[in-house]
Amino acid sequence: MAVPTNKAQLLDAMKQGFAKLEAELSTIAPGEAQHPGMEGHARGTTMSVNDLVAYLDGWGQLVLKWVDLRDRGLEPDFPETGYKWNELGALALKFYRDQQGLDFPDRLGKLRATHARLVALVERLDDDALYGHGWYDRWTLGRMIQFNTASPYANARARIRKWKKAKAVV
Repeated sequence: MAVPTNKAQLLDAMKQGFAKLEAELSTIAPGEAQHPGMEGHARGTTMSVNDLVAYLDGWGQLVLKWVDLRDRGLEPDFPETGYKWNELGALALKFYRDQQGLDFPDRLGKLRATHARLVALVERLDDDALYGHGWYDRWTLGRMIQFNTASPYANARARIRKWKKAKAVV
């Protein structure tokens, strides 16, 4: 899929990507989702499908936080308070820890709710707010949202498919 350049394309990419990801996740038993065996986001680590879901939710929550802070006239700490862009592996581990006590269905519920909030955010904005000007560094808000929704959804789906193939899970 091409990189979205307007609101309609962004919504389409988000919704289609999430639907495909959900279809892939729906084939995984909750108990199986708990077992590490997938390459982690931090170098030299492994993660579970459950961790991957926490990771996706964590980034979605960050986008919502960034937008909320900007809407209140405050400047977010990018990517997150206490983390730099070259520490994304450590940030991923934080996302896993943040949801440590939640089982697979609960994490999926959180991810669905976060995705719905992100879709609602995009729906309330116009093309100019999303793509008309830089929002962070050289990136538009639409591109920042895409970087943290549609793109990671596709990446997560590929990781899950690779994991399933390695485990001979159909």
